[in-house]
Amino acid sequence: MAVRAAVLPAIGSPLEITGIDLPDPGPGQVRVRLTAAGVCHSDLSLSNGTLRVPVPAVLGHEGAGTVVAVGEGVTHVAPGDGVVLNWAPSCGACHACSLGEVWLCANALNGAADVYARTTDGTDLHPGLNVAAFAEETVVKASCVLPLPDGVPLTDAALLGCAVLTGYGAVHHSARVRQGETVAVFGVGGVGLAAVQAARIAGASKIVAVDVSAAKEELARKAGATDYLVASDTTAREIRGLTGKQGVDVAVECAGRAVTIRTAWDSTRRGGRTTVVGIGGKDQQVSFNALEIFHWGRTLSGCVYGDSDPAQDLPVLAGHVRAGRLDLSALVTERISLDGIPAAFENMLAGKGGRALVVF
Repeated sequence: MAVRAAVLPAIGSPLEITGIDLPDPGPGQVRVRLTAAGVCHSDLSLSNGTLRVPVPAVLGHEGAGTVVAVGEGVTHVAPGDGVVLNWAPSCGACHACSLGEVWLCANALNGAADVYARTTDGTDLHPGLNVAAFAEETVVKASCVLPLPDGVPLTDAALLGCAVLTGYGAVHHSARVRQGETVAVFGVGGVGLAAVQAARIAGASKIVAVDVSAAKEELARKAGATDYLVASDTTAREIRGLTGKQGVDVAVECAGRAVTIRTAWDSTRRGGRTTVVGIGGKDQQVSFNALEIFHWGRTLSGCVYGDSDPAQDLPVLAGHVRAGRLDLSALVTERISLDGIPAAFENMLAGKGGRALVVF
């Protein structure tokens, strides 16, 4: 059956909206009709080669939709069920999974190398980050679909697949923000805004949002930021000024740039914690001297997928949504059609806009 999709023909090439031939689900597979998909900066990293992906590919890893059909052996979802796509399903058998660190599963992305569909001229297509959500419909492994939690609108639920799990997890699982602590969030796109909301939910006493764009202040304050700074050479000094010259307890970096990581580190107090969520390129080198590492006693840690277990965390997030503590719609800056994805990529390249949501 032919459906429309956004295809990445080659690394560095523009996305092309075209028809693809999608097969029926085989054993252990599920076919999903997309309701919505988020345009995430990680998709841009895939398209420009920062992250490796087999091509041609259909990108899009943050989505939700309705089950159309299931293959043999699939029992946890059925046709008509609402589901959230999970781009990094854990295998349950590798060393990381045996330690309970499912977000580091060694086999999570094995499916991205599979051929899951073909263009109308017969060219093999790969599913970008397993799920290929930039399409009207997709066929995925059963482990890539999670039942939609009660009380979450299907369109908004797409954001649970990446932005919210990552931002919430960075605050609650990686940085482990405690009641009364101070937090700075660098970069207030979809993940950053989710991190701001998560810091508010955690009971942070001060939440400083930092971004290169002054236009994002209203969004950040609506999410829970108590202060807003436009990024500059004096950002770390300004943050210390807002915290009694101490620096924040926790900094969450969502941009993936060397200068931002270094500033986030400099913005924390002695003994503070910096969690890096942003995906930077190999050319982004961050330098520290040995004396400052000893003297400041700070912690710098990476954070993959918010150190989250989607199967366990989705019901928790749904509870926050139902209680009004987590506003998913506040993470979206524009709602677009499938045809608008290439322009959304151009905006990201230019550093414009925030989280675009594709509504099918």
